[in-house]
Amino acid sequence: MNLDDNPIGVKIRNLRADDYNSVLNWSKDDSFCSANGWEKDRNPQELYIWWLKCVNNEAEDFIRMGIEFNERLIGYADLACIKDNSAELGIAIGESTLWGKGLGFHSALSMIDHASKKLGITVFNAETHDSNVRSRKMLERIGFKEISRIGSEEYLGLDSQLIQYRLDLRN
Repeated sequence: MNLDDNPIGVKIRNLRADDYNSVLNWSKDDSFCSANGWEKDRNPQELYIWWLKCVNNEAEDFIRMGIEFNERLIGYADLACIKDNSAELGIAIGESTLWGKGLGFHSALSMIDHASKKLGITVFNAETHDSNVRSRKMLERIGFKEISRIGSEEYLGLDSQLIQYRLDLRN
């Protein structure tokens, strides 16, 4: 995985308090909120307090980084359940108008590259909904393999099977 192969200029970076206006806009995007389990039209002050907690993250097993495109924050990439050499990868593109343009794919590659080089992570887990075809195709394009189908939850207003994936860089 070489980030020089990222022709569209997506990069990950640390979150900043001044990213808040982008986050506030995402909270007004019904498709984004529905897809990511966000409460719609959140109270701006409550959202700001939540965002500051994301910026000042103190968890040892969780990292959230910003996804930047054309010098503006367009989403976030998460590493959760970090333990030893493994972590769960999550990607969220905040503006639904940007979905389906390859930004999530390049964001995921950037986060995997960062996590493997800076944190020594070699095993990445991910989970998505059966009905989230874009996410499934993105994970499979990166090289993730389906390992199970356990559980279900609401996605875009409908109950959807959850699919678990794994990418092992050691193989």
